[in-house]
Amino acid sequence: MSPRMRLWLVAAGGAGLAALLVAACLDLPRFGGDRHPYGDRAVGASLSRHTANTVASVTFDQRAFDTLGEMSILFAAVLGSVVLLRQTRDEHRARPEPAAVSRPVRRYALLVLPVALLTGLYVVAHGQVSPGGGFQGGVVAATALHLLYLGADYRALERVRPLAPYEAGDALAACAYLVTGLAALLGSAFLANTLLPYGTFGTLASAGTVPLLNAAIGMEVACAVVVLLAGFLDQAVEIVDEGENGERHDDPGRPGKRERP
Repeated sequence: MSPRMRLWLVAAGGAGLAALLVAACLDLPRFGGDRHPYGDRAVGASLSRHTANTVASVTFDQRAFDTLGEMSILFAAVLGSVVLLRQTRDEHRARPEPAAVSRPVRRYALLVLPVALLTGLYVVAHGQVSPGGGFQGGVVAATALHLLYLGADYRALERVRPLAPYEAGDALAACAYLVTGLAALLGSAFLANTLLPYGTFGTLASAGTVPLLNAAIGMEVACAVVVLLAGFLDQAVEIVDEGENGERHDDPGRPGKRERP
Protein backbone atom coordinates (compact mmCIF):
# COMPACT_ATOMS: atom_id res chain seq x y z
CA MET A 1 0.00 0.00 0.00
CA SER A 2 1.40 3.36 -1.03
CA PRO A 3 1.84 6.27 1.41
CA ARG A 4 -0.81 8.24 -0.49
CA MET A 5 -3.34 5.42 -0.07
CA ARG A 6 -2.56 5.23 3.66
CA LEU A 7 -3.11 8.97 3.95
CA TRP A 8 -6.49 8.73 2.23
CA LEU A 9 -7.58 5.89 4.51
CA VAL A 10 -6.57 7.83 7.61
CA ALA A 11 -8.38 10.92 6.34
CA ALA A 12 -11.55 8.96 5.57
CA GLY A 13 -11.53 7.25 8.95
CA GLY A 14 -10.87 10.53 10.75
CA ALA A 15 -13.69 12.27 8.88
CA GLY A 16 -16.12 9.49 9.78
CA LEU A 17 -15.09 9.59 13.43
CA ALA A 18 -15.44 13.37 13.50
CA ALA A 19 -18.94 13.15 12.01
CA LEU A 20 -20.01 10.61 14.66
CA LEU A 21 -18.61 12.75 17.47
CA VAL A 22 -20.42 15.85 16.19
CA ALA A 23 -23.69 13.92 15.88
CA ALA A 24 -23.31 12.59 19.43
CA CYS A 25 -22.54 16.04 20.86
CA LEU A 26 -25.58 17.58 19.18
CA ASP A 27 -27.83 15.02 20.88
CA LEU A 28 -26.40 15.47 24.38
CA PRO A 29 -28.62 16.88 27.17
CA ARG A 30 -28.45 20.64 27.60
CA PHE A 31 -25.45 21.76 29.64
CA GLY A 32 -26.42 22.58 33.21
CA GLY A 33 -29.86 21.04 32.92
CA ASP A 34 -31.55 18.77 35.43
CA ARG A 35 -32.15 15.90 33.00
CA HIS A 36 -29.48 13.22 33.30
CA PRO A 37 -30.87 10.04 31.70
CA TYR A 38 -27.61 8.09 31.75
CA GLY A 39 -26.91 8.90 35.38
CA ASP A 40 -30.44 8.03 36.43
CA ARG A 41 -30.29 4.69 34.64
CA ALA A 42 -26.88 3.85 36.07
CA VAL A 43 -27.94 4.65 39.62
CA GLY A 44 -31.21 2.74 39.21
CA ALA A 45 -29.41 -0.33 37.90
CA SER A 46 -26.86 -0.12 40.70
CA LEU A 47 -29.52 0.03 43.40
CA SER A 48 -31.52 -2.80 41.84
CA ARG A 49 -28.46 -5.07 42.16
CA HIS A 50 -27.63 -3.90 45.71
CA THR A 51 -24.37 -2.22 44.68
CA ALA A 52 -23.64 0.76 46.91
CA ASN A 53 -20.81 2.07 44.73
CA THR A 54 -22.40 3.12 41.45
CA VAL A 55 -19.01 3.42 39.75
CA ALA A 56 -18.24 -0.21 40.58
CA SER A 57 -21.66 -1.20 39.25
CA VAL A 58 -20.93 0.54 35.94
CA THR A 59 -17.41 -0.90 35.73
CA PHE A 60 -18.10 -4.51 36.69
CA ASP A 61 -21.77 -4.95 35.86
CA GLN A 62 -23.30 -2.58 33.34
CA ARG A 63 -20.10 -2.22 31.31
CA ALA A 64 -18.16 -5.27 32.41
CA PHE A 65 -17.29 -6.09 28.80
CA ASP A 66 -15.51 -2.73 28.46
CA THR A 67 -13.54 -3.50 31.61
CA LEU A 68 -12.45 -6.76 30.02
CA GLY A 69 -10.98 -4.72 27.18
CA GLU A 70 -9.15 -2.41 29.59
CA MET A 71 -7.72 -5.40 31.44
CA SER A 72 -6.60 -6.94 28.15
CA ILE A 73 -4.79 -3.72 27.22
CA LEU A 74 -2.84 -3.77 30.49
CA PHE A 75 -2.09 -7.48 30.11
CA ALA A 76 -0.80 -6.95 26.56
CA ALA A 77 1.26 -3.92 27.62
CA VAL A 78 2.99 -5.88 30.38
CA LEU A 79 3.56 -8.85 28.08
CA GLY A 80 5.10 -6.58 25.44
CA SER A 81 7.34 -4.89 28.02
CA VAL A 82 8.57 -8.24 29.32
CA VAL A 83 9.42 -9.36 25.79
CA LEU A 84 11.19 -6.11 24.92
CA LEU A 85 13.12 -5.89 28.19
CA ARG A 86 14.17 -9.53 28.36
CA GLN A 87 17.87 -10.20 28.65
CA THR A 88 19.80 -10.84 25.47
CA ARG A 89 22.67 -13.25 25.00
CA ASP A 90 25.31 -10.57 25.59
CA GLU A 91 23.71 -9.33 28.82
CA HIS A 92 24.18 -10.87 32.24
CA ARG A 93 22.63 -10.11 35.60
CA ALA A 94 25.03 -8.65 38.13
CA ARG A 95 24.37 -8.95 41.82
CA PRO A 96 22.93 -5.56 42.85
CA GLU A 97 24.96 -3.70 45.43
CA PRO A 98 23.06 -2.07 48.31
CA ALA A 99 23.20 1.71 48.50
CA ALA A 100 23.30 3.81 51.63
CA VAL A 101 19.83 4.82 52.85
CA SER A 102 19.28 7.58 55.35
CA ARG A 103 17.65 6.53 58.61
CA PRO A 104 14.54 8.74 58.22
CA VAL A 105 13.84 7.32 54.75
CA ARG A 106 14.39 3.77 55.96
CA ARG A 107 12.14 4.17 58.99
CA TYR A 108 9.38 5.90 57.07
CA ALA A 109 9.41 3.40 54.18
CA LEU A 110 9.36 0.33 56.42
CA LEU A 111 6.67 1.86 58.63
CA VAL A 112 4.40 2.85 55.75
CA LEU A 113 4.86 -0.38 53.75
CA PRO A 114 2.42 -2.60 55.72
CA VAL A 115 -0.04 0.28 56.05
CA ALA A 116 0.01 0.95 52.30
CA LEU A 117 -0.29 -2.77 51.50
CA LEU A 118 -3.30 -3.21 53.79
CA THR A 119 -4.85 -0.05 52.37
CA GLY A 120 -4.56 -1.43 48.85
CA LEU A 121 -6.16 -4.74 49.86
CA TYR A 122 -8.91 -2.88 51.72
CA VAL A 123 -9.69 -0.74 48.67
CA VAL A 124 -9.97 -3.86 46.50
CA ALA A 125 -12.15 -5.76 48.99
CA HIS A 126 -14.56 -2.85 49.54
CA GLY A 127 -14.81 -1.75 45.92
CA GLN A 128 -18.54 -2.52 45.67
CA VAL A 129 -19.51 -0.63 48.83
CA SER A 130 -17.17 2.40 48.91
CA PRO A 131 -15.03 4.51 46.54
CA GLY A 132 -12.17 2.56 45.03
CA GLY A 133 -11.96 -0.87 43.48
CA GLY A 134 -9.64 -3.33 41.80
CA PHE A 135 -7.79 -0.88 39.58
CA GLN A 136 -7.01 1.61 42.34
CA GLY A 137 -6.34 -0.93 45.07
CA GLY A 138 -4.19 -3.08 42.82
CA VAL A 139 -1.88 -0.18 42.01
CA VAL A 140 -1.61 0.80 45.69
CA ALA A 141 -0.79 -2.76 46.78
CA ALA A 142 1.80 -3.26 44.03
CA THR A 143 3.62 0.01 44.63
CA ALA A 144 3.55 -0.56 48.41
CA LEU A 145 5.93 -3.50 47.97
CA HIS A 146 8.46 -1.19 46.35
CA LEU A 147 8.79 0.86 49.51
CA LEU A 148 11.12 -1.98 50.52
CA TYR A 149 13.38 -0.93 47.63
CA LEU A 150 13.50 2.62 49.02
CA GLY A 151 13.87 1.62 52.66
CA ALA A 152 16.28 -1.31 52.27
CA ASP A 153 17.80 -2.40 48.94
CA TYR A 154 16.97 -4.19 45.72
CA ARG A 155 17.92 -7.61 47.05
CA ALA A 156 15.34 -7.28 49.82
CA LEU A 157 12.70 -6.41 47.23
CA GLU A 158 13.65 -9.45 45.16
CA ARG A 159 13.07 -11.73 48.12
CA VAL A 160 9.46 -10.59 48.60
CA ARG A 161 8.49 -10.49 44.95
CA PRO A 162 9.70 -13.55 43.03
CA LEU A 163 8.48 -12.89 39.52
CA ALA A 164 7.19 -16.37 38.64
CA PRO A 165 4.23 -16.29 41.09
CA TYR A 166 3.29 -12.76 40.02
CA GLU A 167 3.42 -13.66 36.34
CA ALA A 168 1.21 -16.68 37.04
CA GLY A 169 -1.11 -14.54 39.16
CA ASP A 170 -1.50 -12.04 36.34
CA ALA A 171 -2.55 -14.78 33.92
CA LEU A 172 -4.81 -16.53 36.45
CA ALA A 173 -6.60 -13.29 37.32
CA ALA A 174 -7.30 -12.58 33.65
CA CYS A 175 -8.60 -16.13 33.23
CA ALA A 176 -10.79 -15.78 36.34
CA TYR A 177 -12.48 -12.72 34.84
CA LEU A 178 -13.15 -14.59 31.60
CA VAL A 179 -14.38 -17.73 33.37
CA THR A 180 -16.81 -15.67 35.45
CA GLY A 181 -18.16 -14.12 32.28
CA LEU A 182 -18.48 -17.47 30.54
CA ALA A 183 -20.27 -18.99 33.53
CA ALA A 184 -22.99 -16.36 33.14
CA LEU A 185 -23.79 -17.84 29.71
CA LEU A 186 -25.45 -20.77 31.44
CA GLY A 187 -28.44 -18.64 32.37
CA SER A 188 -28.04 -15.30 30.60
CA ALA A 189 -25.45 -13.34 28.61
CA PHE A 190 -21.67 -13.07 28.81
CA LEU A 191 -20.60 -11.24 32.00
CA ALA A 192 -24.24 -10.74 33.06
CA ASN A 193 -24.66 -10.27 36.80
CA THR A 194 -26.90 -13.32 37.28
CA LEU A 195 -24.69 -15.97 38.90
CA LEU A 196 -24.94 -15.02 42.56
CA PRO A 197 -27.64 -13.51 44.78
CA TYR A 198 -27.39 -9.76 45.25
CA GLY A 199 -27.21 -10.04 49.04
CA THR A 200 -27.73 -7.27 51.56
CA PHE A 201 -27.14 -3.72 50.39
CA GLY A 202 -23.95 -2.18 51.79
CA THR A 203 -22.22 -5.44 52.79
CA LEU A 204 -19.19 -7.18 51.32
CA ALA A 205 -21.39 -10.08 50.16
CA SER A 206 -23.64 -7.80 48.09
CA ALA A 207 -23.76 -6.91 44.37
CA GLY A 208 -23.72 -10.44 42.92
CA THR A 209 -20.66 -11.06 40.74
CA VAL A 210 -19.30 -7.51 41.11
CA PRO A 211 -16.98 -8.50 44.04
CA LEU A 212 -15.63 -11.46 42.04
CA LEU A 213 -14.81 -9.38 38.97
CA ASN A 214 -13.45 -6.60 41.15
CA ALA A 215 -11.13 -9.01 42.98
CA ALA A 216 -9.92 -10.47 39.67
CA ILE A 217 -9.09 -7.01 38.38
CA GLY A 218 -7.33 -6.12 41.63
CA MET A 219 -5.15 -9.22 41.43
CA GLU A 220 -4.42 -8.70 37.74
CA VAL A 221 -3.46 -5.05 38.16
CA ALA A 222 -1.30 -5.70 41.22
CA CYS A 223 0.60 -8.57 39.58
CA ALA A 224 0.93 -6.70 36.29
CA VAL A 225 2.39 -3.59 37.94
CA VAL A 226 4.86 -5.67 39.94
CA VAL A 227 6.06 -7.50 36.82
CA LEU A 228 6.24 -4.26 34.83
CA LEU A 229 8.27 -2.40 37.45
CA ALA A 230 10.55 -5.41 37.87
CA GLY A 231 11.42 -5.28 34.19
CA PHE A 232 12.37 -1.63 34.32
CA LEU A 233 14.27 -1.95 37.61
CA ASP A 234 16.26 -4.87 36.21
CA GLN A 235 17.30 -2.68 33.31
CA ALA A 236 18.29 0.15 35.64
CA VAL A 237 20.37 -1.70 38.21
CA GLU A 238 21.19 -5.22 37.07
CA ILE A 239 22.22 -5.40 33.44
CA VAL A 240 25.93 -5.98 32.92
CA ASP A 241 27.84 -6.82 29.74
CA GLU A 242 30.87 -9.05 29.64
CA GLY A 243 33.52 -8.18 27.09
CA GLU A 244 35.39 -10.53 24.84
CA ASN A 245 37.91 -11.30 27.59
CA GLY A 246 35.25 -11.89 30.22
CA GLU A 247 35.74 -8.45 31.76
CA ARG A 248 32.72 -6.51 32.94
CA HIS A 249 32.21 -2.99 31.66
CA ASP A 250 30.63 -0.60 34.11
CA ASP A 251 29.35 2.91 33.62
CA PRO A 252 31.20 5.05 36.21
CA GLY A 253 28.92 7.99 35.57
CA ARG A 254 25.82 6.24 36.93
CA PRO A 255 26.39 4.53 40.30
CA GLY A 256 24.52 1.28 40.67
CA LYS A 257 23.93 0.84 36.93
CA ARG A 258 25.90 -1.51 34.73
CA GLU A 259 25.51 -1.46 30.98
CA ARG A 260 27.35 -1.70 27.71
CA PRO A 261 29.82 1.17 27.12
